[in-house]
Amino acid sequence: MNKLLEVAAAVVQKPDGSFLLAERPAGKPYAGWWEFPGGKIEAGESAYHALVRELHEELGIAVETAHPWLTRVYAYPHATVRLHFFRVVRWHGEPHGRENQRLSWQMPVAVEVAPLLPANGPILSALNLPPVYAITRAADHGAEPFMARLEAALRRGVRLIQVREKNMAPAALRAFAAAVVERAHAHAARVVINADIELARAVGADGVQLTSAQLMALAARPDVALAGASCHDRRELEKAAELGLDFAVLSPVKPTQSHPGAPVLGWETFSRLVEGMPMPVYALGGLAGADMDIAWRHGAHGVAMLRGAWEQS
Repeated sequence: MNKLLEVAAAVVQKPDGSFLLAERPAGKPYAGWWEFPGGKIEAGESAYHALVRELHEELGIAVETAHPWLTRVYAYPHATVRLHFFRVVRWHGEPHGRENQRLSWQMPVAVEVAPLLPANGPILSALNLPPVYAITRAADHGAEPFMARLEAALRRGVRLIQVREKNMAPAALRAFAAAVVERAHAHAARVVINADIELARAVGADGVQLTSAQLMALAARPDVALAGASCHDRRELEKAAELGLDFAVLSPVKPTQSHPGAPVLGWETFSRLVEGMPMPVYALGGLAGADMDIAWRHGAHGVAMLRGAWEQS
């Protein structure tokens, strides 16, 4: 096996979602291929400090704000690398190729430069997951009135929705889920169904959100386009990673109305549990849109919300 190289990698990202790719310069392995900027972590150096140093050396920028994100291992013929990804959202200076490498701003949905280093496919998929994960709560409003809230949320930019209506009768749930899928797809949003793969297929949903019990009982990833799982500890997160799921939800971070008095993780425990995970993890439990920044600082991809997603802003 090749020696494991520790690498800090940056998703330098503008508010519109575009991110920076760099072409590997001549004289390096995979010269001419495109990658996320970054470089090797030196002995005694943290991943964050390596990131700051490398972005200054490669791009001439000074990092202001970088959020820890994903950690992925990839075996190339010449080396095995562990990539510690950060999302860099604030910096000083205009990025430019200080090693004479070409740079290009790209959007996750339509990357136009090629070839990309093969390790980057899952990163692009993760970047296509939005920061807000909205979970339906039609029981609070009624199925028909909820549709108006859904439409308003879609117009505000919600692009990932979980249908989770545990007390709805099967026939009503099928009709409700089909209506959510139809409206969401009209806005290019994706929908997963809580716990029911067959229902997801029947209504044309994009995938499924596994319960923690379902997750731990599986030996292979479900055959759906988009698969997530509800997790509450490190063991469940590691199982989701082992199955190659697209994302996980970790809860509860804060006290919730639905489970008053129940133990909560808190942000420090959340951060410790998600450290090193290869897939995006959403924070859930008593959260609102205003918690997004603190979620990012603690390694979350974003926040999942039952009530807050449907309130008018």
